[in-house]
Amino acid sequence: MFFKILKDALKIKNVRSKILFTLFIIFVFRLGTFITVPGINAKSLEQLSELPFLNLLNLVSGSAMSNFSVFALGVSPYITASIVVQLLQMDILPKFVEWGKQGEVGRRKLNQATRYISLVLAFIQSIGITAGFNSLSSLSLVTTPNWQTYLMIGGILTTGSMIVTWLGEQISDKGFGNGVSMIIFSGIIASIPSTISSIYEDYFVNVRSGELTTSFIYVGILVLATLLIIFFTTYVQQAEYKIPIQYTKLAQGAPTSSYLPLKVNPAGVIPVIFASSITAAPSSIITFLQSNNQNISWLNTLQGIFTYTTPTGMLIYGLLIVLFSFFYTFVQVNPEKTAENLQKNSSYIPSVRPGRETEQYMSSLLKKLATVGSIFLACIALLPIVAQQVFHLSNAVAFGGTSLLILISTGIEGMKQLEGYLLKKKYVGFMNTK
Repeated sequence: MFFKILKDALKIKNVRSKILFTLFIIFVFRLGTFITVPGINAKSLEQLSELPFLNLLNLVSGSAMSNFSVFALGVSPYITASIVVQLLQMDILPKFVEWGKQGEVGRRKLNQATRYISLVLAFIQSIGITAGFNSLSSLSLVTTPNWQTYLMIGGILTTGSMIVTWLGEQISDKGFGNGVSMIIFSGIIASIPSTISSIYEDYFVNVRSGELTTSFIYVGILVLATLLIIFFTTYVQQAEYKIPIQYTKLAQGAPTSSYLPLKVNPAGVIPVIFASSITAAPSSIITFLQSNNQNISWLNTLQGIFTYTTPTGMLIYGLLIVLFSFFYTFVQVNPEKTAENLQKNSSYIPSVRPGRETEQYMSSLLKKLATVGSIFLACIALLPIVAQQVFHLSNAVAFGGTSLLILISTGIEGMKQLEGYLLKKKYVGFMNTK
């Protein structure tokens, strides 16, 4: 079905141009992930491959951090800035609240504020990560560690992050799909061969003949678990709750009823990306402080709390996913605006009065959907981490659930967008025949 839709969509010149443009932008991004920052010994990062937060940074940077490339920060600062701006719109900063109500003009102002905040965050994060990695590695990461070098590296990484953000915006505006998701999606796709190679080395290279059968069993279980996660995730991500809608004023020939579809997981995969981005920050800061103060016990305690491989770290990661799921659900579907739009269109939900009661009904329903969605996201993200710790699986397995979530969600959204293009062409063709 996918290939048929893709084949039909590629026949449309506009769609073909969007897809080719997106592939070109992704190629530019992937090319940048192999350009190491000047003054950096990227081989020293191989010693840090076991650090939990390095895996998190790799996830949100599109695997650019492993090479400490000019795009090493990826879209992480922009994601964090987006969270800050959205939080400030919740009756915290009046100016941001006002902009949020100004439509397209206000959206442009908020986007500009997001860029400025991400610029500051990117510079701070770049200096912190560089200094932290340099102090942790026995081989010097920074070839000449002085303040001029750190400023240069900070400037390059910040510029790279802004370029990646701009590339993502170009995909959203002129290409195919959501820019941020496509950037992360391309990084995960690019890392699949190395992940398979890592699993192969862990289970089949240099094993004794007596262990070969066990290796096949482990890999078989891993493949089966992956297929189950793919099936379950695809099912939930496409599931909808249909709210019946009745109309009071009708044009001649119009239907008397319809429905308002809401996803069972309204927040999508964004809460997992948010949680991954936020979780990486305290871990990297604590590790940097810990490298200069090895004997301070409270730093060791904090490290244990925030490391995602510990029970407390997994709990914090799961709670962040749940919190962001509730937050982003109400960002995606605003009950007040939904109730207002229904009233403007002379429609209502059966057995629910228009106005305030409709808003309360929508809020209650969204809380229930967010509960289901958040538990689903937390389980898919945490189960591979738990399995890795319990069964001592490869490190590549830890973020398999999160990676699959992003891949499947981005793929589903892409399919729906292609179907939308085909439907649009069908209606344009119908209108032109009249």
